[in-house]
Amino acid sequence: MSQARRNRPTETDGEDYTDRLQRLGGARWKQVLDVQAPYRRNLRQLNLGNTLDVGSGLGRNLANLDGNGVGVDHNPTSVAHSRAAGFEAYTVDEFKDSPHARPGAFDSLLAAHLLEHLPADEARDVISSYLPYVRSGGQAVFITPQERGYASDASHVRFVGFEEAAQTCQELGLTVTKQYSFPFARPLGKVFTYNEFITVARLP
Repeated sequence: MSQARRNRPTETDGEDYTDRLQRLGGARWKQVLDVQAPYRRNLRQLNLGNTLDVGSGLGRNLANLDGNGVGVDHNPTSVAHSRAAGFEAYTVDEFKDSPHARPGAFDSLLAAHLLEHLPADEARDVISSYLPYVRSGGQAVFITPQERGYASDASHVRFVGFEEAAQTCQELGLTVTKQYSFPFARPLGKVFTYNEFITVARLP
């Protein structure tokens, strides 16, 4: 384990982190208002096809992918939660032995709220290890929180905006095809917790 990882204020691989995600996602107002509706629509409009969701957590995006996704996460408790909800998800080691671990098996890679949890070099290494499972010409989508969202989670270790995400793509040999703020305009990222940076890139 790296020194940077040991020094993080909150780890993301334990049961307590899964419990936190469940509490946040299970808030009654979020269920009543179906707050995932615009995010679900956004993912569908990206036409990701069969998607490898890296850092899939509790399976929120697996649900939004309508059964066209496979998740992988380093937190075994979160993986168990995803499976209990009916999604196909694996721990890192389990994925390597799964039938999905084949070159070009997926149309897209999705990394939502992952990059900000890792130092730049670790994030690049993690994504690089999964890119061979995405077909040539496929997509990679990176979603990261804006200022208010970044400040809301003590396990975040670096702010990843458009520039930082584009730099990661360049280092991975990916071509950025578009970047945009979602669901609201960029200035609202300072006050709205759930405003996100979206970076879409193309594999060679």
